[in-house]
Amino acid sequence: MFKVMIVEDDLKIRDIISEHLLKWRFEPSKITNFENLDEQFMVVKPHLVLLDINLPIYDGFYWCSKIRQLSNVPIIFISSRNQNMDIVMAMNMGGDDFIQKPFSLEVLTAKMNAILRRTYTYQQEEKEVIEHRGLILNLNKGNISYHNSEIDLTKNEFQILYLLLKKKETIVTRDEIMQALWESENFIDDNTLTVNIARLRRKLEDLGLIDFIETKKRQGYMIP
Repeated sequence: MFKVMIVEDDLKIRDIISEHLLKWRFEPSKITNFENLDEQFMVVKPHLVLLDINLPIYDGFYWCSKIRQLSNVPIIFISSRNQNMDIVMAMNMGGDDFIQKPFSLEVLTAKMNAILRRTYTYQQEEKEVIEHRGLILNLNKGNISYHNSEIDLTKNEFQILYLLLKKKETIVTRDEIMQALWESENFIDDNTLTVNIARLRRKLEDLGLIDFIETKKRQGYMIP
């Protein structure tokens, strides 16, 4: 049974989500004290976090960055905010997806199941690492290494790089990547993919891998 940490300031929404997840055999943990969320995270040890942006004391962006210092667990933002900058900020802080209120509980469940499948099945399906041009993608740890330096990846960054490496020397379209990430391109804003690609490239550059991912104009991306 997957543990889900619900960090939502609206009591009614928090209870509705919790009751719905119980029906789907999740184990929800409702947060009611919004201080020291990072410490509560370590106690709950969730498989996935549902995180609102508007929270007392510190906002969801702050707590997302704190959680990212502790874990690569999937984080889905749930918010009434709908500006592109909010979505970009959520992704830059380490979020894996963004759902705008009001939302369908069925869509929420579908997104959660998709991201949980992506996150927790690789160890059973693949060998431990993928190597290309000196870069090592560790499938168990969810990080990359190059010349004895390591950097952790978010779930989306990991999946993007995994797909590009599996299809190296072949152009992968944006639609293919979005389908792999969210099962259906209808579930994701195109701008969110751009943010994830940019963030992944910055991490590769931090390791010294410049232009490791090539952009093919009007076609997609490729790792040569």
